[in-house]
Amino acid sequence: MTDEWKTLTGLSRDEFEKMTAYCNRSDNKYDNRNRAIALGFTEPDITVAPGAIIRIKPPGRIGKNTFIGLYAYINGAVVIGENVLIGPHCSIAGGNHKFDPKTKSFGLREKDDLGITVGDGSWLASGVTVTAGAIIGRGNLICANAVVTKSTPDFAIMAGTPAKQIGSINPDTGEYQWIRS
Repeated sequence: MTDEWKTLTGLSRDEFEKMTAYCNRSDNKYDNRNRAIALGFTEPDITVAPGAIIRIKPPGRIGKNTFIGLYAYINGAVVIGENVLIGPHCSIAGGNHKFDPKTKSFGLREKDDLGITVGDGSWLASGVTVTAGAIIGRGNLICANAVVTKSTPDFAIMAGTPAKQIGSINPDTGEYQWIRS
């Protein structure tokens, strides 16, 4: 079995178990930075927590001093600015599926990726979903479990499904200003 394992994975069972533990359990700044580098993100101070899946295609990129949380999913032509925090279990998918009337079903993926942009200094709290084509403005707070389907202004506080602006952040003082409904 050991020879078969090494043939299938290129690793000994012990090496595979160590790699799996590193990839899925070690959540600290040092390992998160090394994980980002191993994934090819070499801009300064990008950190990636365990379990994150990042499949960025051109012209996508991740800016410096950005944190990507536990089990986040980022896919497509996604541009993430600098100083961004992406919480655990966020989904940022820049592509879409198109219905094919001939087969009466959805295709695997559209050829054109609409992309997503996350502005500098934004924070996507736990469980946020951002759909294809959305542009998140600079300095946004996207509240937990919000679903962003449209572009947002700079310094907005967004919440809900679909996300709606519930407030703003004063960029000079950092104070939150709430929209009364």
